[in-house]
Amino acid sequence: MTFAGHLAMEQEQGRVGRRLAAIVAADVAGYSRLMGLDEVGTARTLREHRKVTDALVAKHGGRLVKTTGDGVLLEFPSVVDAVECAVAVQAVMAQRNEGVPQDRRMLFRIGINLGDILIEGDDILGDGVNVAARLEGIAEPGGICISSSAYEQVRGRVAVDFADLGEQTLKNIARPIRAYAAGMNANTDRTVPPPSAPHLSIVVLPFANIGGDPEQDYFIDGVTESLTTDLSRISGAFVIARNTAFTFKGKAVDVKKLGRELNVRYVLEGSVQRAGNRLRVNVQLIDTETGNHLWAERFDKPIADLFDMQDEIVSRLANALDAQLIAAEARRAERSLHPDAMDLVFQGRAWFNKGMTPDYLAQARGLFERALVLNPRNIEALVGMASVDTQVAGAFITDDRAARLAVAETTLMKALSDAPNHALAHMQLGCVQMYTNRAAQGIAQCERALVLDRNLADAHGFVGLGKYFVGRGAETEAHICEAIRLSPRDIFAYRWLLFVGFAKFQLSKDAEAASWLLRSIEANRNYPIAHTSLAAALALLGSLDQARAAAKTGLALDPSFTIRRFRDGASTDDPTYLAGRERICEGMRLAGVPEG
Repeated sequence: MTFAGHLAMEQEQGRVGRRLAAIVAADVAGYSRLMGLDEVGTARTLREHRKVTDALVAKHGGRLVKTTGDGVLLEFPSVVDAVECAVAVQAVMAQRNEGVPQDRRMLFRIGINLGDILIEGDDILGDGVNVAARLEGIAEPGGICISSSAYEQVRGRVAVDFADLGEQTLKNIARPIRAYAAGMNANTDRTVPPPSAPHLSIVVLPFANIGGDPEQDYFIDGVTESLTTDLSRISGAFVIARNTAFTFKGKAVDVKKLGRELNVRYVLEGSVQRAGNRLRVNVQLIDTETGNHLWAERFDKPIADLFDMQDEIVSRLANALDAQLIAAEARRAERSLHPDAMDLVFQGRAWFNKGMTPDYLAQARGLFERALVLNPRNIEALVGMASVDTQVAGAFITDDRAARLAVAETTLMKALSDAPNHALAHMQLGCVQMYTNRAAQGIAQCERALVLDRNLADAHGFVGLGKYFVGRGAETEAHICEAIRLSPRDIFAYRWLLFVGFAKFQLSKDAEAASWLLRSIEANRNYPIAHTSLAAALALLGSLDQARAAAKTGLALDPSFTIRRFRDGASTDDPTYLAGRERICEGMRLAGVPEG
C-alpha cells in the first residue's frame, strides 16, 4: 500500500494511529527582524520561496502537515527522501539569495528526526515531532540538523557530509539527543560555501599611475607598500602581503571575485596623477561581498619632497581607514544572528567613536563586556573596556573617578601581559597614569605607543594633554597640531581641540580658549565637557547669555555634571595646572553650572 493510501485508510477509520516517519521542521531565521524591516515585502518573498520549496517537497514524496507563520511541519515516508529534500531546499535557497543584501536574505533552518508519531486527522503529534522542532532551533541559518536516529538510516546513502555535534540538551525533551549537522558533499556538483573572510581583512591593490609617467612608478609603489605595512598595525587587521597584492598590478580586477579568491572583506584601490606642480591621489574602500564603495577620499597637494608626501599620505589614509573599517565591521556585526567576540568588539568601538556621552559610553562598555564573556582573553575587548573606563573618568562623567581608573589600569596590565606591543593599550595606560598624578610616566607610555605605531595620532594628542597637566600648557598646541597633521579628520580630533582649549585657560588666553573649544564642538557635539568649558570661557569674556546657553547644552548631554566633580577630578598637583583649573571653575560658576 502506498504512503498516501495508508494515510487515507487511517483517516477513514477515524482513529488516532501511530507510525514511524521522518519529520521535518523548518522556519526562517530572524523572521521577526525581516518583518520589522519590510512587513509586506517579507511576506511576499516568503510566499514566492514557498512555491519553489513546496514543489521540492512534493517531488521527494513529502506531505505538508501544517504551516505556522514562517514555519512548516513536513512528513516523509523515508528519511533518505527527507534529507535529500532538505539539501535540495537549502541549495535552491542559496541560489535565490544570491545578489540579495546580507541583512535581507531569507535563510531557512531545518531539523529532521526519525521517530514514532501520533496521527490525529491531518495533524501529527508526539515526541518525534517535538525533537524535530528542537533540532530546527539549533540548526545554523541555511543549515540542516538531524537526530542520531535519522543519521543511522541515511549514513552512506546520501551524498552529504555530516558533522557530529555531540549530545544536545533540547528544551522540553527529557533525554539528551545526539545531533549531526548535514552539508553538501564536495563530490557532488554543488560546492561547499567558502569559510567567511576574517574580520578587518583587506588587500591594498597597487595604485594606478594616471598619465603613465614611469618616473612616478617608484613613488606610487612606495605609497602602496607603506600603506600595506601601516594598515597591518591596525589592531586585529588581516592585510594581504605586498607580494601577493602586486601580482594584480596593471590588471582589471573584479572585486567580488578577488574577495573570494583572497578571502578578504575589503579592497582598497586608488590612483595617483601628477599635473604640473600638484599631485592628486584618489582612494576608494570597497566591500568585496557587495561591490559597494564604502568610502572615498582625495588628496590634492603641491609637490614638495616626494618622500615626505608619501609619509603624510600614508599616515592620513591609515588613520582614516582605521575608523572607516571599524564602522564597516560594526555594520556587518549588527546583521549577524550569532555575533562572535570580535563582532561585539567592533560594535563597541563604533559606539565609543560616536562621542563621550554617558549613554554612548555605557553602550560601548556593555558590548565589550559581552565580548569578554565569550572570550575572557580577547585583547581588543580588554583594551576597549579600559578605554571606556579611562575616558569616563577623564571626561568628568562619573563621581567614582578613582575606582574607574584603578579598574582600567588593572585591565590594561592584563592586556599588556598577553600583548606587550599593543600600541593602543600603551597609550591608554599612559592616559590612566596622566589622570592619576603620574604625567611624566604617562607621556613616556604615549611615546612608547608611537614607536609601536607611528600613525597613532591620538597618542600625540595625549602627549599634549600631559604637558598641560605638568603646567607646560604653552607646549600643548604643537603636539595637537602634529596629531592633526597626521589625521586631519580624525574621529577623536574633538578631544585634541579641547586639550588646547584647557591649555589656553592655563595661559589666561580666554578668547583663544573659546575659539579652540568651539572647534571641538564643531568636530563632535556629543562631548559634554567641551560645552561646559566653552561656557566657562564665554563667561570669563563677559558673554553671559551665550555662556548660559553653552552650559545648558552641556548639562543636557550630562545632567549629572557639577563644578564639584570637575574640581575633585584634578589629575595632578602641579600649582600652575591647579590655578588654571580654578579659572575654569570660576567661569562655569558664572555660566550657571551647578556647584554640586
